[in-house]
Amino acid sequence: MGNRKFSLPFKLHRITNKTNNSLIDKFFIIGKVNTLFNKLSNLIKFVNNVRSKQQDNNKPSPDNVSYVGNGQSLHEALDDNYQVIKKSLGKSDDIILRKFNFGVKHQSKALICFIDGLGDKNLILEYVVKSLMVNIHITNPKGKLVDKRNMFDDIKNNILSIVEASEVKNMDEAIDTILSGNTLLLIDGCTQGFAISAKGGDRRSIQQPETEVVIRGSREAFVETLRVNTSLIRKTIKNPNLIFETLVVGKQTRTDVCIVYIQGIANDKIVQEVRDRINRIDTDVILESGYIEQFIEDNPLSPFATIGNSERPDKVSAKLLEGRVAIICGGTPIVLTVPYTFVESLQVPEDYYSRPFLTNLVRILRVVALFITLTLPAVYISLTTFHQEMIPTVLLVTFAAAREGIPFPVLIETLISEVIFQLLRESGIRMPKAVGTAVSIVGTLVIGQAAVEAGIIGAPMVIITALSAITSFILPSIYDAVIVFKFMLIFISSAFGLFGVIVGLFCILAHMCSLRTFGTPFMSPLAPVNWSSMKDSILRFPLWLMKNRPKAITWKNSGRQASQQMPNKPDKKKGGKNY
Repeated sequence: MGNRKFSLPFKLHRITNKTNNSLIDKFFIIGKVNTLFNKLSNLIKFVNNVRSKQQDNNKPSPDNVSYVGNGQSLHEALDDNYQVIKKSLGKSDDIILRKFNFGVKHQSKALICFIDGLGDKNLILEYVVKSLMVNIHITNPKGKLVDKRNMFDDIKNNILSIVEASEVKNMDEAIDTILSGNTLLLIDGCTQGFAISAKGGDRRSIQQPETEVVIRGSREAFVETLRVNTSLIRKTIKNPNLIFETLVVGKQTRTDVCIVYIQGIANDKIVQEVRDRINRIDTDVILESGYIEQFIEDNPLSPFATIGNSERPDKVSAKLLEGRVAIICGGTPIVLTVPYTFVESLQVPEDYYSRPFLTNLVRILRVVALFITLTLPAVYISLTTFHQEMIPTVLLVTFAAAREGIPFPVLIETLISEVIFQLLRESGIRMPKAVGTAVSIVGTLVIGQAAVEAGIIGAPMVIITALSAITSFILPSIYDAVIVFKFMLIFISSAFGLFGVIVGLFCILAHMCSLRTFGTPFMSPLAPVNWSSMKDSILRFPLWLMKNRPKAITWKNSGRQASQQMPNKPDKKKGGKNY
């Protein structure tokens, strides 16, 4: 009996030491893996920066792409220019080349060229061709006949009635004018040409946003035409300091990319950084703003996006007024904004159109939805596998009865349920809208019910998957990152239980705090703490209290409204009246 009394505590002490050592070892291994991941990410970033700097010196400017010869000038003879353009573009059926005579007794010849479908034929005929083909002498303001060599300026200033016409000096500029959808006009005897803006063709009209729907607010959305998108922003911000800078990116697609910012509000260093990163892009193809995003983002190996996007002009305008920079890409209705912080994923435009009371409650619900989506399946696996004592007895018996007869462990059951949902979601998105909605609803009900009755998954797992799926749609801007980390926590919880879930959450938080977006901390104003910007983070203060712009965006104290804007009751002593 004496030996038993002394041996039992000794064995318990040894077991406790082993347990503590194993927990410490697990924590140490996870910390080492996280450190190695950060070092690998920094190394890849360093290598990419070195390569980009080495390629900058040899990279040709996108505005100086050569089509027929580096800097070849236009010929005086119109027929020579016609042959060069015909040789470069004439094999394509949509290129329209037309020579015609104009002036009294057809004293001069001209060549007009544009792309069928991109040029407005009525506009070209009315304001270009008819203006030249009037049966008059081509004279200067002094009334003297114009010599062919001096005809260019007089035609530009006195005859052409088109609003926008710029000068073309060489053959590469001439061909680029045609490919950009503009109209090229060449005059016989002149070594310059006209680049006339007479774009036409069918374009999509302005419609309601499809991905960012609000109850209260604007019903306009961006379209695929660059200048329509810039006009929507200009219509909202009537400020002479609103600047649009257009660059050409893509050696084959020659895509127009427009940088938008408000001079005096946006940080000049951020604007220059955006400009430099876009100019460093050396690729053949830019088809959508997502291409630009992947080439200029700060953290390409992170699941979290550090560049925002939107199809709403009012949302982009609000970000510009806070000091951000927008990037508009031709051919897509999605506009990028930088810098982009984590708290922006919790905000929607309607938050600022409504009073703050319900808005703050909804924002808190979004944070709760984020944690439900991220951790609910992992917590369920941890509790049912490692920590059954934390589940109430009645609920534990219910779980056990529901899982009776299921041949798979909880991890495989979770993976099957999550994969089925992702397949149904993908099919609903890719199929036609009317069919996709029906397939998603019917497929979810039928497959879920059949899987439970067949004993493949349990009813509690269907509830867990459905709840995490519903909450995932509340934060669409960070959906990709949340799904990636949700699967990561599922695997960690199956091996380490709640301890692994907690350590995994701390690793995710540490990773988020390490991210930067164009010099701005991704977690700002939460980390580092910026109390002046806290008025519009998890909670939104009344608009009359938000006197300054976010300091982490502009890096300067920038006021946007006067103080003491709180509405007050009428003061009878100062002449106020109650009606």
